[in-house]
Amino acid sequence: MIKLIIDTDPGIDDAMAIFYAAAAPDIELLGLTTIFGNVTTPIATRNALRLLEKAGLELPVAEGAHGPLSLPPFAPSSQVHGEEGFGDIPAEDPKGVSVPEDAADFLIRMAREHRGELVLCPIGPLTNIALAIQRDPEFVNNLKRMVIMGGSLDEGGNITPHAEANIYHDPHAADVVFAAGAKLLMVGLDVTHRILCTKADFASIGAQSPELGGMLQSMSEFYLRFYETVGKFDGCSLHDPAAVIACSHPELFEVKKLPIRVSCAGETSGATLEALKGSRGETSVCLAVKAEAVKALFMARLALLP
Repeated sequence: MIKLIIDTDPGIDDAMAIFYAAAAPDIELLGLTTIFGNVTTPIATRNALRLLEKAGLELPVAEGAHGPLSLPPFAPSSQVHGEEGFGDIPAEDPKGVSVPEDAADFLIRMAREHRGELVLCPIGPLTNIALAIQRDPEFVNNLKRMVIMGGSLDEGGNITPHAEANIYHDPHAADVVFAAGAKLLMVGLDVTHRILCTKADFASIGAQSPELGGMLQSMSEFYLRFYETVGKFDGCSLHDPAAVIACSHPELFEVKKLPIRVSCAGETSGATLEALKGSRGETSVCLAVKAEAVKALFMARLALLP
């Protein structure tokens, strides 16, 4: 069983990933940290608490940075995830509150307490992770590994022609992370665009798990409508769930090891590019995936939910 913390900006596919982790018998979820991206950081914190409460989990949530390391803040992706992050589902205040520590300090402490065991899965911009690296030189060495949902080597971008959204929203932070020497797996658009969830799939999820699966089915209606507006009628990509699945089932992904740098300026800002050999440690970049196996695992785990 892996010990996992998800750094998240919930977000509809974040909700899918968190509910997957809650259901998976091979994952021990230790907590969530929150970041801007799909929504503002305070809304991300509220949504993270709300998802844990829906799943019946009493776990810590640590609120993270409210803006990028160097760039001015971006507007949230409300056209993709809705104003409150969960599509057409209205805002709802959770009973719980976040812990007093900020996300970077929480991550540093948890990595020390679970040295060599903790898997960190960031599925939003990488600001919290970069701050943890800057504050504690031993942070990445204390982790077992880090699995990032973000980037693209050959696929092109989804927010600009060159950049994937999580990397684009804080390229400076992403470059800090890729340069830090962590045991790093990049689950980017090269594979997540191959794993699709259709309207019929969400109907099946809702039928099998009426409470939590029904919540995901309700969220998906907004998400699928967005995909249709950009000409994709065959479903939505399982971006964030794929990264969480890669934490426990790396054998479902084919990787190439190479050093990665991030463009931080100009029209290519946010692009993940191959760096000069020897200039930094190698990242395991996912370039192929057993898409049907990943999707089947996702569906099977969600069927375990209430």
